[in-house]
Amino acid sequence: MSVEPPSSGRPTGPPSGPLSGPSQPPSGGGGPPSEPPSGGGGEPPEPRRPWWGSAPRVALIAGAVVAAVVLAVVFTRPDGGTGASDGGTSTSDGEVLLQPAADSGPDPFTDSTAKESSAPSVRPTPAGSASQNAVRAVRGGAPGLYGGTRNVAGCDVEKQITYLEEAPDKQRAFASVQRIDPSEVPAYLRSLTPVQLRMDTWVTNHGYRNGRPTQYQAVLQAGTAVLVDERGVPRVRCACGNPLSPPASQQGRTTGDKWAGYKASDVVTVRPAQEPVDVFVVCEPDGEWFKRDKGDTGKNDRKTAPPDKPTPSVTVTTPTGSASSQPTTSEPTATETSSKPSTGESPPADDSPPPPGNDTGEDTGGETGGDTTDQAPAS
Repeated sequence: MSVEPPSSGRPTGPPSGPLSGPSQPPSGGGGPPSEPPSGGGGEPPEPRRPWWGSAPRVALIAGAVVAAVVLAVVFTRPDGGTGASDGGTSTSDGEVLLQPAADSGPDPFTDSTAKESSAPSVRPTPAGSASQNAVRAVRGGAPGLYGGTRNVAGCDVEKQITYLEEAPDKQRAFASVQRIDPSEVPAYLRSLTPVQLRMDTWVTNHGYRNGRPTQYQAVLQAGTAVLVDERGVPRVRCACGNPLSPPASQQGRTTGDKWAGYKASDVVTVRPAQEPVDVFVVCEPDGEWFKRDKGDTGKNDRKTAPPDKPTPSVTVTTPTGSASSQPTTSEPTATETSSKPSTGESPPADDSPPPPGNDTGEDTGGETGGDTTDQAPAS
């Protein structure tokens, strides 16, 4: 009796022969690897890539490196990345920049607002002999310290206000140097008095660069138009709109072009008057004298007789840290008093900077002298 095969055509039992191929891969590895099974298991897992092959990880690491570099640059800047008034310098550390009266200098805040006029320069009259490392300082209220032209302001204050109001970033930087709120800048500028220097004067000048105030030491030439505060201290340089502050305690050599008659021994610093100055006694180019009220732009100027002591003398002060640890003041003799007028005031004993440049005090046309204990600036 015959048996018909199943209609499905599928085998009903195990194959008649052994399975093809070995059940395990050969141990010797002598041939190519066997192909993965074709059914049921899906695609084989991809091999693991190294950590640096992951795009998100690479981006994260790159960002961390960039941040580290930025922080390193910020914290190694001269201003520590703060943008404050003691920020980056426009001259090399330890240098004092000589600035002619009409020169705007590096990094000006604004265009010049100085008006064309000139002040007669005067050489300081020291009260006694000055040592090479001595400071020459004069009080801001001394008659004849400043010059100008009667009924003419050396600086256009309203134009200065407009320049800063049109540049809010500069106004904020200016305010940060003067330690006031930006909204107070117009009133502050109107409270200052426009005059001109009559002696080469050492200050800390502040420029504007990359949205921040900079600072550098400078000697302003006699004839420079400035705005002074109620104590007679220069606070704004009109040729560039830069805010000013008192000089640093120590600096190095001078840099820049010397003007005719420049002598390091004749440079002075201005110390605040002991009392607020209501009226400044100013000398005109022709030798006439007038009075200018504090904060006035020349409209209320009035002529006055020459003061008894028309040329401000300076007080010689030995800086702290030199051979004499305590500041000393040399008093003039009776003869000197009659021929070398004095303000009758002595500067404070502290924070006295050394002179910007070493010389012997002799009019030789150049400066001499080497390093000193106080590292006074050398030309």
